[in-house]
Amino acid sequence: MKKGLILEGGAMRGMFTSGVLDVFLENGIEFDGAIGVSAGATFGCNFKSRQIGRAIRYNKRFCHEWRYCSVRSLIFTGDLYGADFCYNRLPNELDIFDLETYRKNPTEFYCVASDCVTGEPVYKKLETCDANDLTWMRASASMPLASRVVEIDGYKLLDGGMTDSIPLKYFESIGYNRNVVILTQPREFQKKPASLMGLMKIMLKKYPKLVDAMKRRHVVYNEETADVFAKADRGEVFVICPKESLGISRTENNPDELQRVYDEGRRTALELLPEIKEFLNADN
Repeated sequence: MKKGLILEGGAMRGMFTSGVLDVFLENGIEFDGAIGVSAGATFGCNFKSRQIGRAIRYNKRFCHEWRYCSVRSLIFTGDLYGADFCYNRLPNELDIFDLETYRKNPTEFYCVASDCVTGEPVYKKLETCDANDLTWMRASASMPLASRVVEIDGYKLLDGGMTDSIPLKYFESIGYNRNVVILTQPREFQKKPASLMGLMKIMLKKYPKLVDAMKRRHVVYNEETADVFAKADRGEVFVICPKESLGISRTENNPDELQRVYDEGRRTALELLPEIKEFLNADN
């Protein structure tokens, strides 16, 4: 049996996921592998490095820093979330990422990005979290219209959520058969068609297959969540999600709001902790 952890994105809704993951770390809940999409990757990597509290700490510390996330950053760098600040200065200088623990931890960690040329998801195993891996992570979290296309390893990439927001089927395809899925929307949530498709057609005109993927995104997302909850109802996967909408902006810069959503993730995980342990140990 291989235990897997699937982490949806959602920008600052990811504070909910961070709260859940910190409870897992505090209670010794481990997985053979994890896969994160967008914020699920950028915050979820702290689970493999075992850094309890790091994601909420640096988000609260830098939420008003223009180089971290701002329209000013978008204008001057081409990225709403500043690439150099987020993926160089932050992990290497300002809130040190524990590379040694990450590399020694046997848990496999993957991220998902979207291939701009093919309009298909690309899955990347991040083994060392070196500069190359961090660039893949940046690609996974590079939101359309708010980020430059990321070029790495022969790919042109953007946000993984554009093509595979909840990569449960991929993890099942590589042998993970006891999976916990953390979502950042409530069960009843239904994604609607993208509201800025006209602008995306213009800005991404060089990548028509990616535009087509965005046109279908809401359909694919709703099919994925239906599949996840159907499997959960049959006891095949375990889903953790907020009971209602988190009510937080994707680019929230109020530290109290970030803390509120993080705390909601912690409360949810603590409430479900006995059931999670039972699910993960069912076949042991």
